[in-house]
Amino acid sequence: MSIFRALLSSLALLCMAAAPTAVATELLAKADTRMPVATMYEPADIRNVSRVVVRKGERRLYLMDGEDVVRSYRISLGDNPEGHKLYEGDERTPEGDYTLDWRNAESDFYKSIHISYPSERDRELASAWGLDPGGSIMIHGLPNNVGDMAFAYTGLDWTDGCIAVTNEEMDEIWQLVSNGTPISIHP
Repeated sequence: MSIFRALLSSLALLCMAAAPTAVATELLAKADTRMPVATMYEPADIRNVSRVVVRKGERRLYLMDGEDVVRSYRISLGDNPEGHKLYEGDERTPEGDYTLDWRNAESDFYKSIHISYPSERDRELASAWGLDPGGSIMIHGLPNNVGDMAFAYTGLDWTDGCIAVTNEEMDEIWQLVSNGTPISIHP
């Protein structure tokens, strides 16, 4: 009887040890579908990027050549991503038509390209409430000091209103998008 008990105990321990692994594997399989996929490209494959389109609800940034999508990236937004940016500190990403007007290779984040927010209309709206509309809205990579914790930013909204991508994606955007490129940011 003791051999049977030992065998039964071993089988129970094996099942208990395998159960968390099965659950973890199932969770990882689901997470993988939401994780960004690295986009490899050959410079010769890239056409002109005529505009950038951001769809906040999809958490996607698209590089466009006319009506054709040249590249697509998973993005992170501000901690309060729904709705148009109203004032400095609201942690929202603006919505509307702007221009990518200058860039900074030495920013607090891995490279940054400035979005021309606030527009005159944005200033008027904020002023009507007696507020400062803010500014310094950028497309950028991860914080410069992130180190080995870069993975922790994936899939989260963590900026103060900017649009963030991975550092590798920022390198690609940096190369493909010129200053003066229009950007449309949609809900």
